[in-house]
Amino acid sequence: MFGLGRGKWSAGKRILIVEDEPLVAFDNEHFLVDRGFDVVATVDNVDEAVARIAVGGIDCVTADVRLTGGGSGLDVARAAHEAGIPVLLVTGQCPTEAQSFAYGCLAKPYAQRELVEAIEAVLERAAGTAPRRLPRALTLFR
Repeated sequence: MFGLGRGKWSAGKRILIVEDEPLVAFDNEHFLVDRGFDVVATVDNVDEAVARIAVGGIDCVTADVRLTGGGSGLDVARAAHEAGIPVLLVTGQCPTEAQSFAYGCLAKPYAQRELVEAIEAVLERAAGTAPRRLPRALTLFR
């Protein structure tokens, strides 16, 4: 079943997780690794995220909009967009301005399988392919 196991787009895809809620970050990281993604880093602030983006080697960024320590996931999304990396924002309320630099928003709360399906949809869209499956909590922009 596409999106629930090692999907077409997940195998070996390198993901940066930007999440300041430790339990959510931990759960997402382990779930994504179990589904075949390579989580290159899990960070909780803008500075670390932007520094990791600058290093490269990332296929997709998932970022919460609200982060502690100044800045927001929107700053992370802009940096990733400038680097040509597709961004999936995960948030309770998706800002309208995000449409110009993110591929989509996944509404919180979401099931972990929806996170996988949303990342796969973003990767498919970034590759120029129509997504096979869209989770109900996902809004795609591009």
